[in-house]
Amino acid sequence: MATFEELIAEGETVPVEGWDFSWFDGRASEERPPWGYARLLGERMAALATVPGAAALDLQTGGGEVTASIPAGPPVLVATETWPPNVAVARRNLARLGAEVVAMDDELDDLPFGNETFDLVVSRHPVGVRWDEIARVLKPGGTYFSQDVGDGSVRELSEFMMGPLPPDDGPNRDPKWSVKDATDAGLEVVDLREFRGRMEFGDVAAVVVFLRKVIWIVPGFTVERYLDRLRDLHEQIQTTGPFLATSVRFLIEARKPA
Repeated sequence: MATFEELIAEGETVPVEGWDFSWFDGRASEERPPWGYARLLGERMAALATVPGAAALDLQTGGGEVTASIPAGPPVLVATETWPPNVAVARRNLARLGAEVVAMDDELDDLPFGNETFDLVVSRHPVGVRWDEIARVLKPGGTYFSQDVGDGSVRELSEFMMGPLPPDDGPNRDPKWSVKDATDAGLEVVDLREFRGRMEFGDVAAVVVFLRKVIWIVPGFTVERYLDRLRDLHEQIQTTGPFLATSVRFLIEARKPA
């Protein structure tokens, strides 16, 4: 059995660019929402593949792994990403589809595209959403389709590391705020689904990799800063089994009036 020090060393060396989570197989697990975002995305993209002049935009694509799984894309496919290591990965992964990957400085910057450019705008787990900009770049009758991280996702791990979190009554990741913002931007929400699933972390290396990769769970995370809490977590897993947390997701689809 690996020691705490060996697990920490392993967790610090695993590459974290892109959104490929295959390293976690056998180390951590997460229940997936029943709707199957990748399948639904593939259906929507494939429907545009034979439409002359159709265009789609994937916001905050990460390494492009999810969009790369679609069977076919529209004549014009564009993706955005802000983290430079991910930009290079996304360009490799999306080359098969002829996609252009546009680097941006910040997720909440104005989108560098013209008005009414895209038939479909998509995003999986966006850090933030500029609904006004989505409405601007969608063609009349166009659709925004995304799977988002919901309010309180993996809160158990956040609080283990950082202590109790204060209640958040203002705008947060509760889907009601997305519905409000989409409506305020002039879009009609046509689908909204929510899901809560079980997550398990089997060892502290998996926790370290997860926190390095999903940086908003424990903002400013470093092993050095949280070494004591990681040691406590390792001892808890050794004694009682995998660390349990809750994954919160919601699916939202909104349409721009024709």
